[in-house]
Amino acid sequence: MERSQDAKLDEDDPRSDRAAALASLRVLMATARTRRDPGTVMPLGIPGLDDRLPGGGLGLGLLHEIAPLAEGDEPAALGFTLALVARHLAQAGGEALLVVAPGHPTPYGHGLSGLGLDPGRILLFEVGSDDEAHLALEEALRAQGLRAVAGLLDAGLPLKQGRRLQRAAEATAPLLLVLRPARADLPNGAATRWRIGGAQGARDRFGCLAHPRWQTHLERCRNGRPGTWLLEWDHAAHRFGLPDALAGHAPAARAGRS
Repeated sequence: MERSQDAKLDEDDPRSDRAAALASLRVLMATARTRRDPGTVMPLGIPGLDDRLPGGGLGLGLLHEIAPLAEGDEPAALGFTLALVARHLAQAGGEALLVVAPGHPTPYGHGLSGLGLDPGRILLFEVGSDDEAHLALEEALRAQGLRAVAGLLDAGLPLKQGRRLQRAAEATAPLLLVLRPARADLPNGAATRWRIGGAQGARDRFGCLAHPRWQTHLERCRNGRPGTWLLEWDHAAHRFGLPDALAGHAPAARAGRS
């Protein structure tokens, strides 16, 4: 039986719906297995990129913000977010929670599988507002039973709520991601901020998309260095790489402007 479940909030009665949503989330969390991550970072597997991140990868238990490079790049930003979740689950096992606020499409089984994610390891939780998304994310982090938690927000993450999520994530150090629209530029204390744009993906001999590609901008990195890369995703190997046309040309990244 597939373990993915959806919980939908009804906006007609906010107080009762909020209580019902929390109850549903706790039921979902009861199925998650509590484990500790073996390390403190998740390397992306590209030396020129990981060298710019403190500790050699995305810090676990830290907040990481992802945004489209421009209007119209939302699918690319969502794909990159899900690829990060897929890589972490492939390395660490366990389950992930996706909290989906209005303004974002709900990921579906075939789409998740196409990015290397097992739908049976993904808990989907739909909410009616960003406030409800913030509450659900914090509740999930405090439950300490997930390897990755990602929030798809409609209006971004305020600084106060970002700090609350950071504190809640410290105990078990999951991969913590927040995806926001391009316009929702709020300070939130994130350890890294990524801007993601679409790029023409690699295709197989039949003309089908084989490996998605993204224009990846590390716009801000606490105790690290910004940079820009064209990244390719191998969903079968759960691995990021540089396109063949660029792989032999170093440096593959250029320093971001301060």
